[in-house]
Amino acid sequence: MVRAVSKDLQEAGFDVQAAATGAGALARHREADVVLLEVSLPDLDGFQVCQRIRSRSSVPIIFHSVKATERDRVLGLKLGADDYVVKPCGTWELAARVEAVLRRARVAEVRIPRQDRGGVAVVGPLRVDLNQRQVEVGGRKVPLTYKEFELLRVLIERPGHVVSRAEIMHKVWGYTPESDTRTLGVHMVSLRRKLALPSLIETVRGVGYRITSEFAAG
Repeated sequence: MVRAVSKDLQEAGFDVQAAATGAGALARHREADVVLLEVSLPDLDGFQVCQRIRSRSSVPIIFHSVKATERDRVLGLKLGADDYVVKPCGTWELAARVEAVLRRARVAEVRIPRQDRGGVAVVGPLRVDLNQRQVEVGGRKVPLTYKEFELLRVLIERPGHVVSRAEIMHKVWGYTPESDTRTLGVHMVSLRRKLALPSLIETVRGVGYRITSEFAAG
């Protein structure tokens, strides 16, 4: 199956590197522009692989699987996948799906400059100077605490992608709690109140938060 899909995508013009196990995907995902992921793998299942990749990387992920129930599709997307394609799927449709995900990822990179591109991120009416640690909404300066700013930074650097609660806690607070994320919830409420942009930050229940696609697309 891996060889057949690889051959089809190569014929469609993609450079393909294959991994036959979840461990192989985890070892090599940083080399990829997009990850095409099956749910049924011989070691870890694809959902576990997706969750682990998403906790450390914003690389686009597409599930390409025979598992076709609504529950499977919803779970895959909630864990951070960018698309879920059910097999069988024609070569050209699959290629088009890959191209669409890559296109959205490139738009996000253009819309959200990194620090080496001036350090200023502009998302709709929100302007964040990552170097000066200044935030404005529609020209209005918004004073944030240190933790609130770091929380916003983690989300704004990966627009449109779900950032897990565990990753946020690790990056902002320096640890990952066993279960209690009340601290994160309190800071999120305060951040949303100060920004006064109700649809900017979306809660993905049971997973984490993300800058909504409306704002991620500019």
